[in-house]
Amino acid sequence: MTTTHQQPLGSPFSAASTAEDVTAGLDLSGTTALVTGGYSGLGLETTRALAAAGARVIVPARRPDTARAALRGVADCDVLPMDLADLDSVRAAAARIRDSVHSLDLLMAIAGVMATPERRVGPGWEGQFATNHLGHFILTCELYPLLAAADGARVIVNSSAGHTLTDIRRHDPHFRTGYDKWLAYGQSKTANALFAVHLDTLGHTDGVRSFTLHPGKIITGLQREMTLQEQIDRGWVDEHGTVIGTDFKTPSQGAATGLWAATSTLLDNRGGLYLEDCDIARVSAPDEPMDDGGVRAYAIDPDAAARLWELSVAATGATPIAR
Repeated sequence: MTTTHQQPLGSPFSAASTAEDVTAGLDLSGTTALVTGGYSGLGLETTRALAAAGARVIVPARRPDTARAALRGVADCDVLPMDLADLDSVRAAAARIRDSVHSLDLLMAIAGVMATPERRVGPGWEGQFATNHLGHFILTCELYPLLAAADGARVIVNSSAGHTLTDIRRHDPHFRTGYDKWLAYGQSKTANALFAVHLDTLGHTDGVRSFTLHPGKIITGLQREMTLQEQIDRGWVDEHGTVIGTDFKTPSQGAATGLWAATSTLLDNRGGLYLEDCDIARVSAPDEPMDDGGVRAYAIDPDAAARLWELSVAATGATPIAR
């Protein structure tokens, strides 16, 4: 395995940069973007920034009425129903998108769930792995012809520092032998990273480049299934739910790295990289604390990424992407 390219390159932006900073002066007219989770938290900031720069934005939403209300006033933004945990719903949404556009320049895989109670979806899949990884996997495979037609598309997949919690549990990826909500979340975030690595391997000859990223620590709706006490115990908020951690980003700052990944010319002819704080992340040691940044080597391992891809194709019946 090589991590030669997984080194910071000296971006003009930083952890403090906002969505507005990153997109200032950009003209994305004629660009079509799809943003999952594009109506709340980081996704909403991403949708607003892309639309303000002139892009047409498609927002698939599990709660389309809620999405339309949140996106009221955002120019050239289309909402359609889709539930990432229901692969038939994902396929139906992808079919509608293929009927409405000829190419797709950006696919921003931002939606996700975190530390949820045990849930089984589809044929008994663990819910966080299914929602965070398999849903985005099948969506991307279904839309791949549109990405290939764009002549320079980018796919941006939100991972998390949570990937440091565990590699892919090949012996029991669906937690048949006992559920741990944080290990399940960590596995899904490692899967997000590995998905981007292999997608880049398959797609780069078609001009489709893929990146994965840690957006930073942000309090958004992602924490909705955690109790207030859990968040207090982790030092995130006080008893009133007010954020107290000094290392938290605003939603706009949290959206900045994804937008940088989507638009920066510094990333031209690059791909398969894990990003953080609007730059390429370094590789972190196995025993480093999660909050110290960087990416574990196992989350960018090309062989592991290829194995996960095979597992995902077998599970979902996705049409393989030819290399």
